[in-house]
Amino acid sequence: MRVLLTNDDGYHARGLAVLEEIAAQFADDIWVVAPADEQSGAGHSLTLTRPLRIRQFGEKRFAVSGTPTDAVMMALAKIMKDNPPDLILSGVNRGANLAEDVTYSGTVSAAMEGALAGVRSIALSQVYSREGMGDTVPFAAAREWGAKVIAPLLDMNWAPRTLINVNFPALPPEEIRGIRVVTQGLRDYGRLQIVTNRDPRGFEYHWFALGPTVETPAHSTDLEAIQDSKIAVTPLHLDLTHRDSLDMLTEAYR
Repeated sequence: MRVLLTNDDGYHARGLAVLEEIAAQFADDIWVVAPADEQSGAGHSLTLTRPLRIRQFGEKRFAVSGTPTDAVMMALAKIMKDNPPDLILSGVNRGANLAEDVTYSGTVSAAMEGALAGVRSIALSQVYSREGMGDTVPFAAAREWGAKVIAPLLDMNWAPRTLINVNFPALPPEEIRGIRVVTQGLRDYGRLQIVTNRDPRGFEYHWFALGPTVETPAHSTDLEAIQDSKIAVTPLHLDLTHRDSLDMLTEAYR
């Protein structure tokens, strides 16, 4: 099996090294094409106003000076054009990609791009506690459980343009209570904070920050699964059409 690895934390991220360990448990042809630098929050964005550059670190190892979507597109259309992957794994992200976060996530968006290209794609993220931020985020749960989560997915027939979003709880591997297939949740909005300050020259600048999250997770969502010490596995679909509104809108324009 030929597997493409990517992420949004950048080529040198610890989570990407963990993902390579996971992939090596079921694949012997592993390629890495990841953003050169951290692209957290890049979503499904493309770089259209400047040229992209590729740096090669090994026979199957590349960094792209762009977004996660850029990296996947470069992999599929150029680097691996003659050797397309059977599977794309994105992550392991440093931090959760739950509920509405999937719309901002470069990790999930890289898997989206793979799904659009017809390649089975899985996004993997490691939840962490406030005490484990920065370079101290523990990836033990993802490292121990990653292959166990992926293995059953490899034998399934996936619907077109779908991807799988996986989140590992912020727990030691032995404390995880299994795997739960769930829907995408939704948080109460309002957790975003804007920190304002002035630079040494006196100009004002602003920095997005996340405040305390108020969560009221519904039953059988990714948020609930993580609270219940379970690994959350969520199938996502790229058709964003709200079909229940079609008849109403059609009637309005008659």
